[in-house]
This record gives sequence, structure tokens and C-alpha cells, in this order.
Amino acid sequence: MTDNVSLISGVALRYASALLDLAEEQGATAEVEKGLDQFEALLNESADLDRLIKSPVFSADAQTKAISAILEKAGISGLTANFVKLVAQNRRLFAVPGMIQAFRAQLAAKRGEVTAQVTSATELTAEHVAALQEALNASTGKNVKIVVKVDSSILGGLIVKIGSRMIDTSLRTKLNSLKFAMKEVG
Repeated sequence: MTDNVSLISGVALRYASALLDLAEEQGATAEVEKGLDQFEALLNESADLDRLIKSPVFSADAQTKAISAILEKAGISGLTANFVKLVAQNRRLFAVPGMIQAFRAQLAAKRGEVTAQVTSATELTAEHVAALQEALNASTGKNVKIVVKVDSSILGGLIVKIGSRMIDTSLRTKLNSLKFAMKEVG
């Protein structure tokens, strides 16, 4: 199992590096980033598309034809479309989500950005996100890009992850801590 994970990571990293190099050469980094965001949104919305990229049952030709039609319908073109089609021809569609993550990570590193994954119980307003970004920029000394995820099971508060650091101020964690503390007393 571990070999498979490292293989996917290695494949994803190599493809993402090649795509970033090509995008920089052509001056199309923003266009590629936008296209990858669109394709990732399609993946997240469609269980059928997810099954298409992960299933070894489909031939390379079938995957390439289907992906080409999907890209055209979604309006994804240029370098991004060519990249995804090449990945399909090479039977590597299963690694596309990892490729997108690796591309973003490499691009962020070149820009001097770090990504903070913020989990909240409810949708954050634009003002809250701006205030959080300002505080994180000040504490890290870098430009922080915030990715917000809503998880109502945390009940309240925030969970902020930046790299290997995590700050958990969620109500769920505080209640669990209190529960354990009360068990020790009683």
C-alpha cells in the first residue's frame, strides 16, 4: 500500500513539475491554474467523472474521448486541456487530483505563499476571512492563501492548519477535553 501511495505522489509531482515549467515558458500560469480549478470542481461534483478517472476498466482511448468531450463542454482549453488529455492517453488519470495539488503547492512555493486550511462550523463571511488572512500573514511573515471548509460537526470555533502546524479552537475539541478531565476527577 505504501508503495502505491509513493508511486502516485511521485507521478503526480513529475507531471505537475512538467506542467508548471511549460506554463511558465508559455506565460500561461494563471490560465492553467484556472483550468485546473475548473477540472477539480467537475471532479468534486460528479461521481461518474470520479469513477471514470479511477476505474482501470476503461481503455485509454475511451478515457481520452470522454475527457476530451468533458473538457470541451466545460470550456477548458489550451495547455490545461492538452495536459489532461495527455494524462488520459498515458493511463494516469487516477493521479490527476494529486497532480493538481502538487501543481498548486509548487506554484505557491514559487510565489512565496503558504496555504492555510481553515475548518469552521458555519460559512465564514468575507470580513472574517480577510481578518483571519491578515492575522495569519502577520504571524507567518508570508502571504497566506486560505482554503475554507465547513464542517458542522466541530460545533463552533476554527481549526487552522498551515503545513505541519495546527491550531484547534473548535468547540468539539474543548468539550472532549472537558469530558476527559471530568472522567479523571470522578
